[in-house]
Amino acid sequence: MLSHIRDALASYSPKRIERDGLPRAAVLIPIYESHGTPHVLLTLRTESVEHHKGQISFPGGAQDIGDEDLVATALRETEEEIGLRREHVEVWGRLDEIITVSNFIVTPYVGRVTGAAPYPFAPNDIEVAELLAVPLPHLHAPSTLNHEPRPWRDRLVPPPSYSFGEHLVWGATARMLRQFLGLARK
Repeated sequence: MLSHIRDALASYSPKRIERDGLPRAAVLIPIYESHGTPHVLLTLRTESVEHHKGQISFPGGAQDIGDEDLVATALRETEEEIGLRREHVEVWGRLDEIITVSNFIVTPYVGRVTGAAPYPFAPNDIEVAELLAVPLPHLHAPSTLNHEPRPWRDRLVPPPSYSFGEHLVWGATARMLRQFLGLARK
C-alpha cells in the first residue's frame, strides 16, 4: 500500500494558492508502517499553544525567515513538535494548499518515516498533549467519515470530520486528510 501512495503522490499536480498578505505555513503528514499496517501520525495540541488549542493537527507551523523552503518548514516544525528527525523522513510529495481560519496558506507534505521501528518519537509537551497513530484502514472505513456537523466542546463543527476513538479530526486537518485518503485509495 505504501508504494501505491508514493506513486499516487508522484503523479499528482497539487494546486498552489497565490495570495499576497497571508503568511505561509507547512505541515507534514507522516506515514509509517506498524505490524504491516500503514498509519498516519496526528497530534493533539495542548491548551497552551497560540492557535488551535486542543485540536487535532498534523505537525507543522509557520514558515520562518531561515527556512530554505516550505518543505524545510514542515520538517523543522515536525522535528520540534514530535522529535521526528528530518533525516528520518522521505518526502513523497504534497497536496493542495489550503487557507485556514487563522488566515495561513498551508502547504501539506506527505512523507514516510524511515529508520528503525518503533520510532522514538519525542513530543514537545508544550505543544503536543498526545500523539495519535491512526491506522489507514480505520480512516478508510465509511463509518469514520462524518458528513454532518459534530459536537466538539461547546460548538458544532462542520463536515467533513473523522472520528478516532474519543477524538474528532475536523477543520483544515480533516480537509487535508480527506484529500490524502482520496489519493491513497485510488
